[in-house]
Amino acid sequence: MRRGCLISAGAFLLLASIGLIYYFVQQGRSDAGDFELEKPVVSDIVKKAVATGAIKPRLEVHIKPQVSGVVEALFVEAGQIVKKGQPVARIQLIPSELNINAAQSNVEIARLRLKEAQRELDRQRELNRRNLDVEGAKVSYENARREEERQRGLFEEGVISQQEYNRFKVDLEIQKAAFENSRIVAGNSIKQFETTLDIQKQELDAALNNLQLLREGASRQSKQIANVVVSTIDGMVLDIPVEVGSSVIERNNFNEGTSVAIIADMNSLIFEGKVDEAEVGKLKEGMQLEVTVGAIESEKFEATLEFISPKGLEEEGTVKFEVRAAVKPTNKIFLRAGYSANADIIFDRRKQVIAIKERDVLFEEEKAFVEVQTADRVFEKRPVELGLSDGILVEVRNGLDTTMQLKVQKKAPDQAED
Repeated sequence: MRRGCLISAGAFLLLASIGLIYYFVQQGRSDAGDFELEKPVVSDIVKKAVATGAIKPRLEVHIKPQVSGVVEALFVEAGQIVKKGQPVARIQLIPSELNINAAQSNVEIARLRLKEAQRELDRQRELNRRNLDVEGAKVSYENARREEERQRGLFEEGVISQQEYNRFKVDLEIQKAAFENSRIVAGNSIKQFETTLDIQKQELDAALNNLQLLREGASRQSKQIANVVVSTIDGMVLDIPVEVGSSVIERNNFNEGTSVAIIADMNSLIFEGKVDEAEVGKLKEGMQLEVTVGAIESEKFEATLEFISPKGLEEEGTVKFEVRAAVKPTNKIFLRAGYSANADIIFDRRKQVIAIKERDVLFEEEKAFVEVQTADRVFEKRPVELGLSDGILVEVRNGLDTTMQLKVQKKAPDQAED
């Protein structure tokens, strides 16, 4: 029985040894033949940086009312094309009784001042018509003229001296000038009172306009109705943030006011995004960009870099710089404001060159090599001259052609886990 057990154990060990030998032989064959081949390809290689951002209109304006009140009517809707000066909305005023009372008081005061100015002008015109304002100067001039004639006769007879006669002669000249000046002053006085009357009329008109503006939102002489909000540019309505019945506040020095509409020129779009600080040093204004819009992945849009921010902002532990690029207009696809987009900033480009994947390149002593198949399961290390790389493909300037088979360099298991 013991002998049978030994024979069985020996047979088991023999079979196990044969199985292990067979397993290791098969495993060795599998490892020896576990490789892939790949040929060089002809491809475009682009070295680029990526900026993330959005499509925005270059000119976007928030239209705000000149008066406070409630939105009574909206004349446009989002997506509509409008012209400069086109009505956008009408505001119903809710005037303050205190302000209206003050405006009415100003109107009454202006009317009283106008009546007073009219009475004074009428009085001055009557004085001028009757020459009462120059009559006194005329009498003085006539008296001086007669006295000068009498004194000249006495002087010619030798009764008075030359000096005495000269005194009356000078007095005549003075009275003559005063007479002529009184006539000029009388004419100017009429003009002055006419001017005062015009000023009082303007003050009354201004008071009436202010009262009407408070009550109705429009003045009598204004070409533009104050409670009608109009577009200030040509463009497309992007949004109407209010509804009929909404309260709005006028824009002034102390308040930005309520936006009634947002209008933008959609014929001039820009890409606005951010790039990492590691890439910003390579950027220059005028560089070409390829913009990819998230909603239109099949299309790429050309753009030109026109602004690089001089100051970076920290975001989630990294510093990023704002960039802007002018998007080339296109009639094929309508780009909407706010589209998220990525922009490839082109540093360098190679068109239709021989390229291989960077993973297949071996480096020894700062020289690049690839393993080229020369026979079945036989490989030769061959030096290559590399060019531009995009991180995946690298240009091969010399040493390979597209007919060669390259060994794919696989990562070791520990590297693959890393």
